[in-house]
Amino acid sequence: MSTAPRDGAAVAAFAGLFGPPPEGPAIPVDWAAVEEWTGLRLPADYKAIATAYGPLDLGERLWIQTPYADAHGLFDYGRFVQEYRRVAPGVLPFGETRTSGTLFWDTTASDDPDAWPVLLHDPHEKDRGRDPWRRTGRTLLPALALLVDEGLPRTLARSARAEDATGPWVPPPRRPEPTAGQRAAFASGGTGLDTLLAAVPPPPEPYLGPRDWEWTYDQLGTELPGEYVRLMEAYGGGVWCDWLRFPLPWGTGRNDFAPWAEWYAGNYRSLRADYPEFHPLAVWPEPRGFLPFASTIDGDQLGWLAEGDDPETWPLIIDPRHARVVRPLTGTLTGTLLAWLRGELAVEGLPALVYPHEDPVEQITYKPRTAPRA
Repeated sequence: MSTAPRDGAAVAAFAGLFGPPPEGPAIPVDWAAVEEWTGLRLPADYKAIATAYGPLDLGERLWIQTPYADAHGLFDYGRFVQEYRRVAPGVLPFGETRTSGTLFWDTTASDDPDAWPVLLHDPHEKDRGRDPWRRTGRTLLPALALLVDEGLPRTLARSARAEDATGPWVPPPRRPEPTAGQRAAFASGGTGLDTLLAAVPPPPEPYLGPRDWEWTYDQLGTELPGEYVRLMEAYGGGVWCDWLRFPLPWGTGRNDFAPWAEWYAGNYRSLRADYPEFHPLAVWPEPRGFLPFASTIDGDQLGWLAEGDDPETWPLIIDPRHARVVRPLTGTLTGTLLAWLRGELAVEGLPALVYPHEDPVEQITYKPRTAPRA
């Protein structure tokens, strides 16, 4: 395993700010593998500090993140880097603050990583209508010294997130680049299932659950729109873009479609009795009842308003967790999904997926559910 050079000056300067490394060895890092995965050489002072100290909690206000494997999923270095480097072109994250801020290097400032200045991004400043970026104009160690001068306590501890670290971080496989055919389908403006299938290839063996449609219809007391049936038969249960979850339509578990719809209806009726102003919908099987079939990681529900006996005419609607219910969506289920994936739709519950500088097709992911192992 390769290690960073022991930059004694950097480690000594860091120790002068925060003290010697905590007891016990730091988590080893394969820097060659990390840099191959990021596609960038990393600053030598960061590598030296991470090699000597491991992931850190500084002043009980910010974390310096380093690559390590976490058995419990409390922190994933690869996801941390992938998600936060999307915030702006050319930034690379290396730390977080207790107030939801992120510490970045500006990799566009120089071809030499040891000259990259530190940026601090504060989303709360953006919420206040102010520039969320603080441009320190300093590399890592001088930027940390500046924060200490401004009041950052000199206390240091090994990050509690790494207490259950299992060893060196192994870079995940690279995501395949979208093909020309996928890009063409995505850019075509089509709204049907054929367009979605071309843009996002479905799993070879979609998993819908252990039962069948007749069982689901019997549990719900109704058939379902054909477009939903075809979508599920193509993709099965799964999660789009780590946000929108389609439960198993034939599943019998608590969080699968039919059991969840039953639980949700009972819970909604109870909430509606106590807080009618926040829960204005009827719920299935009430007339014009809301029947949810997908949900987000934030608890928003996507479903139909079951108006009449013909499921093909049911409009889509979102019951957002953090906002009032608004009017039904227009368009088909597949068209709505494609519009959201393309960045053409941003409503409560289905927020914009990409930043303005990003290519939407490169951010689409679909993680299918799979059948349990025998």
